[in-house]
Amino acid sequence: MCGIFACHHHPDVQQFKPTALRMAKAVRHRGPDWSGNFCAESTILAHERLSIVGVDSGAQPLVNEDSSLALAVNGEIYNHRLLRKSLHTKYNFKTHSDCEVIIPLYMEHGLDAPKHLDGMFSWVLWDKKQDRVIAARDPIGITSFYLGRSSSTPGAVYFASELKCLHPVCDDIIAFPPGHVYDSKTDKLTRYFEPKWWDPTNVPTTPVDYKIVRHSLEKAVRKRLMAEVPYGVLLSGGLDSSLVASIAQRETLRMAEASRAAPPSTADGELVGIDDENELSTVTTFQQLHSFSIGLPGAPDTEAALEVARFLGTKHHPFTFTVQDGLDALSDVIYHLETYDVTTIRASTPMYLLSRKIKAMGVKMVLSGEGSDEIFGGYLYFHAAPNKEELHKETVRRVKNLHLADCLRANKSTSAWGLEARVPFLDKEFLETCMGVDPQDKMITKDRIEKHMLRKAFDTTDEPETAAYLPDKILWRQKEQFSDGVGYSWIDGLKDEAERQVTDEMMKNPKPEWGTDVPDTKEAYWYRTMFDEHFPPYCAGTVERWTPTWSKQTDPSGRAISTHNQKYDETK
Repeated sequence: MCGIFACHHHPDVQQFKPTALRMAKAVRHRGPDWSGNFCAESTILAHERLSIVGVDSGAQPLVNEDSSLALAVNGEIYNHRLLRKSLHTKYNFKTHSDCEVIIPLYMEHGLDAPKHLDGMFSWVLWDKKQDRVIAARDPIGITSFYLGRSSSTPGAVYFASELKCLHPVCDDIIAFPPGHVYDSKTDKLTRYFEPKWWDPTNVPTTPVDYKIVRHSLEKAVRKRLMAEVPYGVLLSGGLDSSLVASIAQRETLRMAEASRAAPPSTADGELVGIDDENELSTVTTFQQLHSFSIGLPGAPDTEAALEVARFLGTKHHPFTFTVQDGLDALSDVIYHLETYDVTTIRASTPMYLLSRKIKAMGVKMVLSGEGSDEIFGGYLYFHAAPNKEELHKETVRRVKNLHLADCLRANKSTSAWGLEARVPFLDKEFLETCMGVDPQDKMITKDRIEKHMLRKAFDTTDEPETAAYLPDKILWRQKEQFSDGVGYSWIDGLKDEAERQVTDEMMKNPKPEWGTDVPDTKEAYWYRTMFDEHFPPYCAGTVERWTPTWSKQTDPSGRAISTHNQKYDETK
């Protein structure tokens, strides 16, 4: 991940420049490798770089030959090589960066440029000839992005990767909506991402094709191995991360074998390991895929992760943390997350601690399993879905809100330490495939565990020629929410500490500035007070607190759902 800050139509951009650079510095954790800026007329773009592709030549902002277009990007464009080949506009590329292709795409397609991108991204482009700024965010909101305005500079518009860049200079901030493009000409946001599944009332009827599901996820993982730096995989031991690790390991071994058979050339400025057909551009820096897990001693996920790593043959690094380690980090976690949602904070804290360990090993990119539960109805509360129509509606809602929850967690927990997380389950093609399946195939029944469709897609029992992706006990293991799987005493420890920090009297007297968004538990109250220590009240408008549908529970933990205990009782 990188960090960006930009402002357009500032009344005195030269005087504002030192402030802009200070705001960009607030997200230097996202991009510790280099800082750059571009300033012209009433616009400034500032960039903090994490170099993963085009390491030697991809410093930003990127500028075309006559300096009439300037671009700052946070993200990865997986189809950049295919896009370069398909361009009709003559353009002299200055770098090997995957992001530079956005400039000629804008020259050819204008506001439609984001439609052609396959990746995760937030970017701001300045067009000198039109004195125009275009900004866009990826379809699901994998990368964090915000838009702000200030009553002290009416007419100016600000953009940044994180809230902490904006609130010192803006008093009106929104989360930039995923799948949208902003045009300063009209001062409007327009949705460019319009997949078939977007309308929840349009319930699909296509029966599942398990091989298509499998091949689509394999392709999504393959794309995301585009890197010129050491990478690995987050392996919780649950289904989603284990499948990603399995596919990544297969691809790593395949590339290593191909490299031994025909060592790749770097002639003519080509990157090592190019595979245009698979939209892949990668260098296998490690001879072996590294996997990483974290948990309290004896945690359910830690044991499962070790089993998966042994089965796959990854170089596994199991880390542990204590409840006190997590408690000590909470304020910093909330500062980086920029939310007070209970579920997100519970799950982000171990991920935040793990990310620091991973970065210390020299790894800059990891694959992660976010998005699967939303797509397939994998959370335990989906057991209560009354029918396929309601299940589909809920999966659509959850995918649309990922930028406020799991995407936010994966992006900011890792970016806090200059680590990039890539999420294959949120690939556009994979989403189109799996959200377009008849939701009856996602319903949980007496005979079908949650995410049956995904599990079945990777069950090769009837394919003797295909090696197993995972051990059966992992492939068919029941869902653990990540904050539960790292060790049940983690959530219990949080609740106990919240009891000590928040009194009954405090619960009866919430802050007036909270309005109707009043915490309903001591844990939620405690997180909100820590959020308020870092951010002014108007930043709360970018936060959404999550509670499950079809359930009366107040605790969002999967363990709090009766299905969890019932299923585990049955397996004992």
